[in-house]
Amino acid sequence: MKSGEINSLFKNLNKVIKNPKSDLKYKNKFTLLVSVVLSAQCTDVNVNNVTKNIYPKYNKPEHFVKLGRKRIEKLIKSIGLFRNKAKSVYLLSGQLIEKHNGKVPNNFEDLFALPGVGRKTASVVLNEGFGFPTIAVDTHVFRVSNRTGLAPGKNPDEVQKKLYKIVPKRYLKKAGHTILLHGRYTCKARAPSCMTCIIIKYCKYNNKELT
Repeated sequence: MKSGEINSLFKNLNKVIKNPKSDLKYKNKFTLLVSVVLSAQCTDVNVNNVTKNIYPKYNKPEHFVKLGRKRIEKLIKSIGLFRNKAKSVYLLSGQLIEKHNGKVPNNFEDLFALPGVGRKTASVVLNEGFGFPTIAVDTHVFRVSNRTGLAPGKNPDEVQKKLYKIVPKRYLKKAGHTILLHGRYTCKARAPSCMTCIIIKYCKYNNKELT
């Protein structure tokens, strides 16, 4: 995709997605981190339904360390992979206390080093929590980037590297959430809404739904 097309694509997307942000509900940077960890292979709605009963009482690393793994498991048992996620939340809480004075670090390396935190999670926290121009590549961003020809790649890392290279700087901070929301509500995995897509003229997808 040519630079002029890329610029127009984001300009048009920003006309309809004016203030893109995470659908996850959180109280502070720590609960944002926990919610993003819990959201792996799980909908934001499901995570919010669980954490709305947790965060009013437990919202600091110290709280989750005191709870322990088993009690955390009970609190999040309706979330997929809850045992692994409870372990991650417990361990990362302890590591935040031991190495970062209970604060969520504001750099990729330290975030990525936390238990249960991958590239996507670290990127979301830096963008949503700290306002950094990072792009997290989830299934929606991966799909839209490949379908449109914006940043085609065989895996999320490849797509992420290409997006950083081609997204205009003025759109970079919001680009990840903008593409994600477009993928979630318009460029859906099944039955994409191509007839109402605002960027269809730039799209390289061969199987457009035009009827």
